[in-house]
Amino acid sequence: MNKETILEIIDKSFNKNFCKVDVRFCESMKEHTTFKVGGTADCWVCPKPQVGESASEELFVSFLVDFFNCCKDAGIPIFILGGGANVVASDKGIRGIVFDMTEWKGKSIRSFDAKNELVFRSGTTMDEAALIAADFNLSGLEFFSGMPGTIGGALWMNARCYGSEISDVLSGAEIISREQGVAGIKKFKIEDLTGFGYKKSPFQNMDCLILNAAFKLNNGNKGQILAQMEKNKKDRMDKGHYLFPSAGSAFKNNIEFGKPTGQIIDELGLKGLSIGGAQVAPFHGNFIVNTGNASAADIRTLVQEISEKVKKASGFTLEPEILFVGDW
Repeated sequence: MNKETILEIIDKSFNKNFCKVDVRFCESMKEHTTFKVGGTADCWVCPKPQVGESASEELFVSFLVDFFNCCKDAGIPIFILGGGANVVASDKGIRGIVFDMTEWKGKSIRSFDAKNELVFRSGTTMDEAALIAADFNLSGLEFFSGMPGTIGGALWMNARCYGSEISDVLSGAEIISREQGVAGIKKFKIEDLTGFGYKKSPFQNMDCLILNAAFKLNNGNKGQILAQMEKNKKDRMDKGHYLFPSAGSAFKNNIEFGKPTGQIIDELGLKGLSIGGAQVAPFHGNFIVNTGNASAADIRTLVQEISEKVKKASGFTLEPEILFVGDW
């Protein structure tokens, strides 16, 4: 990876008087994923915009478009990273640029102009979005509470919990996408988007960077909203979500199995199964945790081992929810 080329692209794309950019070469992915595993990225780039007024936000988005175009024109691969909550980066690392959007956060002023709608930048954490909604006495994002990751990553995955998923409350999205060799901004209303499903979104089939997501919410009472958020967070805590580095559920559920994937794994006596430092959590069959010294290869091998045992015992083919990225 040519450092000079990358630095030239950054200098060309971002006005440093307006936007600071943190650039690190050979950056460990352990620092940027909830599993705390992985090798190094050739280059990790994290812009830190100073946004607030409409003009400055528009300017930063324009910089992002330029950066996206320049990297694509130069043939430099880009992996868009949010909170790293569902990602296992290879021990061999990730080639090209890991573009970290976690500083692009908070409530956006690029409104979709709907009543009871809030628009969040893609680097906003799930907790932060839920709290902001509560401050506006708006209900609908309580299931976000305690969920790891960012709005952008959760929208890409169509994240779900407690019987709700992002597409249930989504009213629109704004992305940068590359079409016919040129990147530009596209804005969608929910009725324009097809392809949402269980842990699936149309963005998984696009060469894009998610900028903002808009949510249509209901009037509510702040106290009641916060109480439900605390209940959800406590439930996650009681179930051991925060005890070890992990990505939450390792496999998707499938209604055709007749029972949750975690129950299937549990009934096969696989809780506690370990490969290296990766372990099926003793407290949840569908959690794989890093007990302290796991490698990315340990986690991937354990996923394969579980899948093979379930297939042999039940005939069910498990679909991993974890994303394995980089060179394997």
